[in-house]
Amino acid sequence: MSWTDENRGFEVPVAVALLFMYCDQPRRAEELFADGMAECEHRGWRGSHLAQGQTLLGYIRYRRGCLPEAEELVRAGLHTAERVEGAVPAQWFAIGILIQILLARGRTTEARRLADTYHYGDVVPNAVIFPDPRTVYAELLLAEGRLAEAARLLARVGDWLESRDWHNPSWCPWQLGLASALARTAPDQAVLHAQDAAKRARDFGAASAIGQALRVQAEVTGGQAALDLHTQAVDHLERSPAAYELARALVGHGAALVRSGRLHDAADRLYQGLEGAVHCGADGLAARARRELSAAGLRPLPLRYAQTDMLTGPERRAAEKTAQGHPAPVVAKDLRITEQGVRQLLSSVYRKLGTDTAGLADALENCHRPGR
Repeated sequence: MSWTDENRGFEVPVAVALLFMYCDQPRRAEELFADGMAECEHRGWRGSHLAQGQTLLGYIRYRRGCLPEAEELVRAGLHTAERVEGAVPAQWFAIGILIQILLARGRTTEARRLADTYHYGDVVPNAVIFPDPRTVYAELLLAEGRLAEAARLLARVGDWLESRDWHNPSWCPWQLGLASALARTAPDQAVLHAQDAAKRARDFGAASAIGQALRVQAEVTGGQAALDLHTQAVDHLERSPAAYELARALVGHGAALVRSGRLHDAADRLYQGLEGAVHCGADGLAARARRELSAAGLRPLPLRYAQTDMLTGPERRAAEKTAQGHPAPVVAKDLRITEQGVRQLLSSVYRKLGTDTAGLADALENCHRPGR
């Protein structure tokens, strides 16, 4: 599908590419964007199309958890948009995504400064913007502790989306933000919103969306019941390419295990979460993991592996056997490891290749073996 068709325009292939991102196959989305941007530049479309391409490619990297690279791409997209007359929608895309990236990196003050500079919370653009601007602004309010304001805004967003039958939590997770905002003042409502968000995520089927919803449901539920929800959240996110969300779930689970007195299990989760946060560039989350470890009387360990996209030998063998349809017990027996070991290898594979199980065979076809 051409990205420069004069009758259809740029929007349809962009939406097709983003569909792969929302469905846990960001590698495929990145490939489509790279080809599309090259086509646009070849035709001389270097203005708003280039700005939007840079920005949305950054959004895909953000969804994968590659936060420093995502920030660089989105800042480039915003810079391009500011130099092009009539590129206002591209500018709104960039501002919202950049705010999300800054929040993920723990730089709330910088995110607030960016929002104020562009009056981001004051104006609702008359266009479809990814991600939804009001939901992004509510995320900023939540990070600042302005829970009541965030709850009111997200309730309005929910009413607007519900009136249009737009229910996909992978595209707009407004219910998760509303659940977090209501957790202290209206805990029963918070749990209901989180439960409904988890149901919608299951209906959609993307492991990253299900894991994110279960993490929030665990946080607003609390108590012993939350531990099982935390476990489920990690299990789903380990089957997705969403590295940052996995790190958040691991740290959240570790903190809950500390509160329940299970320090040995907590240490494993917190160490994994800290490692993931550092590799994602999520400084705020890494700091939280260190605080949780310190509060539990545990010391952070050195990072166990270097950050790389290249598969190790065991990862490739586990991935190839899984892509051939072999279940985890068979793979574990062949590799002489535990089933948990297989799950950990595959989790790393999904993050490195930017895919889930459904796209694994195709991703392996396009992944160069070491030394080639």
